[in-house]
Amino acid sequence: MGAFVIRGCEIYLGGAFVPAELEVRGGVVTALGGGIVPGEGASVYNFKNCIVVPGLADVHVHLREPGFSYKETVASGTRAAARSGYAALCAMPNLSPVPEDAATLAQELDIIRRDAVIDVLPYGAITRGQRGEQLADMSAMAPYVCGFSDDGRGVQSRELMRAAMLEAKRLGRPIAAHCEDNSLLRGGYIHAGEYAKAHGHRGICSESEWGPIARDIELLRETGCAYHVCHISTAESAALIRSAKAEGLDITCETAPHYLLLSDSDLQEDGRFKMNPPLRSERDRLALIEALRDGTIDILATDHAPHSAEEKSRGLAGSAFGITGLETAFPLLWTGLVEPGIISRERLVELMSTAPARRFGIESGIEPGGPATFAVFETETTYRIDPERFASKGRATPFAGREVRGRCVLNVVRGREVWRA
Repeated sequence: MGAFVIRGCEIYLGGAFVPAELEVRGGVVTALGGGIVPGEGASVYNFKNCIVVPGLADVHVHLREPGFSYKETVASGTRAAARSGYAALCAMPNLSPVPEDAATLAQELDIIRRDAVIDVLPYGAITRGQRGEQLADMSAMAPYVCGFSDDGRGVQSRELMRAAMLEAKRLGRPIAAHCEDNSLLRGGYIHAGEYAKAHGHRGICSESEWGPIARDIELLRETGCAYHVCHISTAESAALIRSAKAEGLDITCETAPHYLLLSDSDLQEDGRFKMNPPLRSERDRLALIEALRDGTIDILATDHAPHSAEEKSRGLAGSAFGITGLETAFPLLWTGLVEPGIISRERLVELMSTAPARRFGIESGIEPGGPATFAVFETETTYRIDPERFASKGRATPFAGREVRGRCVLNVVRGREVWRA
């Protein structure tokens, strides 16, 4: 990209947005402030109605490769992320083969090195094959992964989860837990609420999520590992995590845009409304908003889980669990949370950039002498979400047609332009 100067923006610096200019040379931020005189050969970008933020980090995505490239690939998923302001993704291990030791992880790492257009940090599996029977070779994978997860499946055995926590602590890596009690699912596929009752659907009770969280908090008191709860969706989950934080336990959690902006009252008989956990009640949604505001929720992730059109064409009962999320997250949250004053724009940056980077060891921040990794968002122009324009192979989103603002117009990772609108 060469040397360049960005003008006309507010830049997120030291936890606040300030009007400033930014110069980049050799992949490094060389100047921040006002009145920067472009050096020889430098390009100048004049933006209007734009903010500059540290590159976003999504700690919960499914890139589907190796094994399921008809759903998504590392190339298509990272292109979708790049055009959405992301600098780094943490990729879940429900792949084929499952990354359970050095050899299987190497297959995923080879694809990442070859095809990723932004940074991708894989998770290693907690158990072999994600079957919940025997610990994976966590020690062999630890130097190359951001943490350990069996996402898509909960670890049902208390003793196995205790062993995993102890090993993760020894290795200095977090556990990212998909909390789901299989014994309480009973064939459910949407929230066990009013919509399920009215339309004759099988419901998933809230306890199937918060029960395992309560169990793991007990184990956390014993083991002291770094513990992260994936995609919380219930009021009870938030309350348990809030209490655990008050005890001083090393616990963080994430939720996703759909749990903050939709509830089961928004459901339609369409596979694009089906994900796991499911959309919960309005009471749960409001509890998550409060948890976002009071700091209980640390991170906003997408749980980007693309599927083929056919897999999402079978209605609520028959469709695969999961929706695409990378290309809608920032504009949805800007329009749905920041603009109404539910959270500040600074808090949104904390949730989508600085907090996930801090928890999972991802490079972040905009400062002189540091790497030029940032995204520019234009926040005034309204557009409609159109899945047919996605770079992701996944098209299923409950937000199709929604009007939003907050489009990424430039994304730079270590001085390299990975997207420009």
